[in-house]
Amino acid sequence: MSSPPVKELMDRWPALHMQSEVYAEFQRITNQNLPNTFYAELDRHTPRLMALFRQKASKTGKTADTLADIFKVHDTQELHDVHTRRTTVLHALPVYLREEVSGFFRTCVDDMDEPDLGDASVVLLTTVSGDATSPVHYHPVRVSVVLEGDVVVNLPTLADAFLVMFGLIYALHLSYPKGLTNMFEFTQKILLGLDDFKLSPKLQTLKNDLMLYV
Repeated sequence: MSSPPVKELMDRWPALHMQSEVYAEFQRITNQNLPNTFYAELDRHTPRLMALFRQKASKTGKTADTLADIFKVHDTQELHDVHTRRTTVLHALPVYLREEVSGFFRTCVDDMDEPDLGDASVVLLTTVSGDATSPVHYHPVRVSVVLEGDVVVNLPTLADAFLVMFGLIYALHLSYPKGLTNMFEFTQKILLGLDDFKLSPKLQTLKNDLMLYV
């Protein structure tokens, strides 16, 4: 039996268009405060993650080149605050894990028509006021959570949008995006400690690298 479309579920449960309600439902399911735990663990691991990503970026190959492009933009930012670091880590993590991010992170310009999202099962759409070709954006107009082609909610930062998307996946019993399983399981199993008894080889290696520097 197939699950009902996300739009139908959201129409039945309109409160899930609110960030606070998504977090409340996640806590009801897991008994865990999603933003508190996620941000505490992400920020705790960020120095080591950034070091691993930079180390990889210094090598050769497609993954290294993509990471290097992200850090070129990161390093030109005047303010390296927590929001900048979180945005960089969330962009770099799936690249480091060699996952497919082109369909997941999408960008559009504010004064132009939104892109066709009909094929977008799970997307974070960053709307910017300037150059949309940059690999990472630190001052977006908004970041939209898109599920099955529909914009579900708009948030001010990439990290907030990713977290709401993660909470909605739990609340609506959706599958993780194809090609990004490791990124979402990293969030679930390593950052949040949920069902962490079995990790993929890539995640086990990354966890071991992180544990060396806790």
